[in-house]
Amino acid sequence: MTPEHLQRIDAILRTAPVVPVLAIDDLDDAVPLARTLVDAGLPVLEVTLRTPAALDAIRRMREVPGAIVGAGTVLTARDLAAVETAGATFAISPGATDALYAAAKTSSIPFLPGIATASELMRGLEHGWTRFKFFPAEASGGIAALKGFAGPFPQAKFCPTGGIDAAKAATYRALPNVLTVGGSWMVPADALKAKDWARIGMLAAEAAR
Repeated sequence: MTPEHLQRIDAILRTAPVVPVLAIDDLDDAVPLARTLVDAGLPVLEVTLRTPAALDAIRRMREVPGAIVGAGTVLTARDLAAVETAGATFAISPGATDALYAAAKTSSIPFLPGIATASELMRGLEHGWTRFKFFPAEASGGIAALKGFAGPFPQAKFCPTGGIDAAKAATYRALPNVLTVGGSWMVPADALKAKDWARIGMLAAEAAR
């Protein structure tokens, strides 16, 4: 991780009270969803590469004023190149491989690799990274695990994601080694399917607070 990428990812994550993790099936949802979340106080958006619409959604959402749009579920160097071309501001993976770390070193956008164990964290540190996604957070030890990482790895900071809901988010955010948290509770699947922007906006505003 270059010093420039470190500064950029820190600035992005510190802008985000919470990072909504989004899976977009209907491309027509991209702009109103982004606008709803930004207006509610959640400007940093992670669009996961779990649907065919993801790359086009990134292209559309990045045109929404105030939106800082990144890509999630980046699994390969090819994925990283694709999201970079689509205009993503950052990239996030659920894990990381040596090939992905190598590609990220020459990418123009900052990359947040996923880790779940101390060994994976040490591997990331060897590659020069100090910022990580902790995933799946709840299944991997949650708050207790992050407290445990703080002792031997004081240089590492995290965006925990996975199994976190509105009730748990504030407790994660209070940890000194947590920059922000990721989650999807503010965009329930039924609300997105119904295009219930009012409900999503209300939940997003609560998350932002």
